[in-house]
Order: sequence, then C-alpha cells, then structure tokens
Amino acid sequence: MKRSFVLIASLAAGLVLPAFAQKAPAAPATATVPAAGPAKVAVIAFQVAVAQTNEGQRDFADLQKKFEPKRQQLKQLSDQIDQLTKNLQTQANNLSPEEQQTRARAIDEKKKELDRDSQDAQSDFQQAMQDTYNGLASKVYDVMEAYVQKHGYTLVLDISQQQSPVLYASNGTNITKEVIDAYNTKSGIPAPAAGAQAPAGGIPEAPRPSAPAPAAPKQ
Repeated sequence: MKRSFVLIASLAAGLVLPAFAQKAPAAPATATVPAAGPAKVAVIAFQVAVAQTNEGQRDFADLQKKFEPKRQQLKQLSDQIDQLTKNLQTQANNLSPEEQQTRARAIDEKKKELDRDSQDAQSDFQQAMQDTYNGLASKVYDVMEAYVQKHGYTLVLDISQQQSPVLYASNGTNITKEVIDAYNTKSGIPAPAAGAQAPAGGIPEAPRPSAPAPAAPKQ
C-alpha cells in the first residue's frame, strides 16, 4: 500500500517548508542606523539563515531524532493495518459473515487510533519545531542587526517570506551567508559532522489505503 509521509522539515539541509514558514514569526524587516548619504540596502533569507547556522542544524537534527521513536511506532501501526486489510481481502471468501464483520471493525478501530495518534504527534512536533525556531531566530536577529549596523546598511529585506516584495537583488546585496558565518563565530558551535543529518521525515500522516477493506456484510 502506498502512503504519504509528510516531511515536517528538512532543516538540516537548509530547507523550510512553506507551512512552517507561514507560522514562523516574521523577523523585523529593518535595522535602523543613522542616515548618512544614499540608502544602503541588503537582503537576507532569514529563515534559511536560522536553519543553516551550526546551532540550527544541530538543534533541528536533535529534534528529529527525539521524535523518531514515535514515527516508527506510528509506522508499525500503519503496517499492521495494511496487513490486516490485505488478509481480510484475500481471505474474505473463506470467512463467515460474522468473522468478516469482526475483522472489519477491528481494522476500523485501528485506523481511528492511528489517525488520533498521528494528529497528536504532528501537533507536538510542529510546536516543538516552532519553539526551537523562535528561540534561535531571536539570537540570529541580534547578530544580523549588529552586522548591518557595522556595515552601514539602512534597510534589510527578508527574501524568505512567501510574499516578499523583492523581485531582483544582486548577489552582492545578499548577506545571508555573512550573517550565518557571524553567528557561528559568536556561538562557537562547530559544524555538524560530515554526512550527519536529521532522519528523513517527521511524523507520518495516517495512511491512505489504495483499496478499502471489504465492507462488513449486512445481517
């Protein structure tokens, strides 16, 4: 049976899903310095910067690992439902109507259990992701503010927002990497080991059966 697994976040690779980005608090769009001469504008992919700091990669990978046992537990329940459904489909002709009905009810109960547990796990995981991002984002913003003040920028635009007004920006105006490097230097946290990354996927959704279990016979 095919099923879809939601990748809550692939933050270790520097990606932030749109749904998560919409919930994340928008960083202040400007960092004000005393005006002197022409405006100096910079752009930054702020959410990407947060995720790609050494601390961000470490914390988001740790979060994925923390929820991995729950993900495996839900996958096992999903696989169990698959097997029970397959057995009922292949053995239906050899079962009495009462036995078919009993098995169909058992499958339905397990599906309800999986749906409830998946929703709870998704909610817990997303909240943990949000809390982790918020705590780190405030610290990255402070480093960004110090950087733009030091270099005389008068306006900083966040190009990681889905509705960013920026249509074009030259590479020379993008300070994402510079802010990441500045934060890594300040935090002193080393880069993740080569090849180390968060487990693929977050918390799985409830399965979407390719074929429903046979309907229980009417009595």
